[in-house]
Amino acid sequence: MGEIKRALISVSNKRGLEEFARSLHEEFQVEILSTGGTARLLRDHGVPVTDISDYTGFPELFEGRVKTLHPRVHGGLLAKPSNPEHREQMEANDIPSIDLVVANLYPFEEVVANPEASLEEAVENIDIGGPTMLRAAAKNHAHVTVVVETEDYARVLKEMRSSGGAVGEPTRFGLARKAFEHTARYDGAIADYLGRIREDGSRELFPATLNLSFEKAASMRYGENPHQHGAFYVEPRAGGASVSTATQLQGKELSYNNVADLDAAFEAVKELAEPACVIVKHANPCGVAEATDLLSAYRRAFACDPTSAFGGLIAFNRRVDQATARAILDQQFVEAVIAPAYEDGALETFSTKANVRVMQTPALTLADTSKWDYKRVNGGLLIQERDTALYEADQLKAVTKREPSEQEWRELLFAWRVSKHVKSNAIVYAKDMATVGIGAGQMSRVDSSRIAAQKAQSPLAGSVMASDAFFPFRDGLDAAVEVGCTAVIQPGGSIRDNEVIEAADEHDIAMVLTGMRHFRH
Repeated sequence: MGEIKRALISVSNKRGLEEFARSLHEEFQVEILSTGGTARLLRDHGVPVTDISDYTGFPELFEGRVKTLHPRVHGGLLAKPSNPEHREQMEANDIPSIDLVVANLYPFEEVVANPEASLEEAVENIDIGGPTMLRAAAKNHAHVTVVVETEDYARVLKEMRSSGGAVGEPTRFGLARKAFEHTARYDGAIADYLGRIREDGSRELFPATLNLSFEKAASMRYGENPHQHGAFYVEPRAGGASVSTATQLQGKELSYNNVADLDAAFEAVKELAEPACVIVKHANPCGVAEATDLLSAYRRAFACDPTSAFGGLIAFNRRVDQATARAILDQQFVEAVIAPAYEDGALETFSTKANVRVMQTPALTLADTSKWDYKRVNGGLLIQERDTALYEADQLKAVTKREPSEQEWRELLFAWRVSKHVKSNAIVYAKDMATVGIGAGQMSRVDSSRIAAQKAQSPLAGSVMASDAFFPFRDGLDAAVEVGCTAVIQPGGSIRDNEVIEAADEHDIAMVLTGMRHFRH
C-alpha cells in the first residue's frame, strides 16, 4: 500500500479542493506543498501549506512559468523508495518522497473556445509544469498517487480512511491511467489549435494533424456482425441531447447497430418542431410523422411501412405518454425507444417488456454535441462539418408556373427535412405531415422514386415529393406524376433543370428549389 505523507497540490479547477486538502491535513497529517493561487486559497481557508519555492529553495520565475521544474520536486516524484540506490541518492541530495500529486491543467481548451482569443492568450495557457508533474507521478504510480479529476477526491479519501492513510496499487494504477489520458487529450488540443494556424498567421478550418480523444462508454457483445468486436466511445464533456448523452432506463444492453440506429432516429426527430415520431430500420427512416400529439404521430409513422417498422427503433421529440407506449407494444416488435422524457405510466408499460431498451436524453436544446462528422476509410479518415443546415432562405423559391399551396409548402418542407436523413439517393413522399413512401440508397434516383411508390401503403395521389439531390433527367419527375404527386422539392443545379421544370409545368406540378443538396452516404 502507498501511504501518503506528503502531497503536492497545484490546480486550475479548484472545485472541492478546500475540503479535500483539509481532510488530508486534519485526518492524516499530510504535509501539503503548493503553488501560487492554489497555495493562497488553501492558506486563506486555514489549511497549512508550504510554498513550492520554500520547499525547493528556488523562487518562482518568469511570471510563474517556472515553479515546479526542480530536481527536489521531480526527484521526489520519480524516485523509487524501494530501490536502495534510489534511496541513497535521495538522502544524499535531500530529496524527500512526494506521495500524492493533485493537479489539473491551465484551461487551454476553454480559452481557445472563445473565437476572440489571441494566439498570445492561447500560448500563455499552455501548461508546462502541470503535465510534467502528472506524467512523472503517473509513471511512478507504484509509489505515487496522482489525481486529475475532482470527482476522485472522495475515492482517495475513502480508501485512505479504510487503510490507515494509504492508497492501494489498483487505485493508483487506475488514477495513473487517467492522468495519461488527461495529458494526451490536453496535448492533442494544443496541437490541433496550433495546427490550424498557417505561418502567415491566417487560420485554416482543419488542423495539419488531427488528435481525437473519446472515452469508452461501453464494450459491446460484438460489432455490426457477431464475428466483429465492438465498443461505443463518446466525446469528453459531450453536451446536448443525443444518443451519446442518453441514459438507459431499462432493457438489454445496447448493441453496436442499436447505437447507430438510435442516432439516426433521434437526429432526424430533432429536426421536427411539432410532436413527432421517427421509426428507423438499418439507419434509414421507414416512417416519420408530425401531429398534434405523440400517439397520432406514432400511428401515422408506423402506417408508412409497417413491414419495415418490425424490429425498428423509435424516436420522439416530446415526453412519451402511457397511451403511446401501450400502442407501440400492441402494434409492433420494437428494439429500442429514445425520447427526452417519459411519463411514469409509460415507463410502467414498457417494463412489461423487459428486453425493450428505453433511452432518455437530456432536454432538447439548440446545443449540439459535435461540430464534426467522421468517416473511417482504410488507412485514413474523412472529416467534414456536420450537415446542420436545410437551405439558404434567399434561394428557396418556386420555379414553376404554379405556386405551391400553403398546405403544400408545409408538407414540402416536412418532406425536405426527412429526406436529409435518408441514405442517398433519397426520395420521400409525404401527405398530411407524414411520410407515405420512402425510397433510400438506390444507385438510380428514378429507382428510388419507384421503390418509394411501391412501398407506399396508401394511394399517393395528392402527396408531395422531396429529393435530396437534383434530378439528372425528367424521368424521376415523371415517376412522381404517375402516382399523383402534386408538388416537388429538390435542390436544383442540374444542366437539365429547365427540362425538369418544363416537365413539372407540363403536368401542372409545383416545384421548389432549395439550392442545397443533402447527400447522406
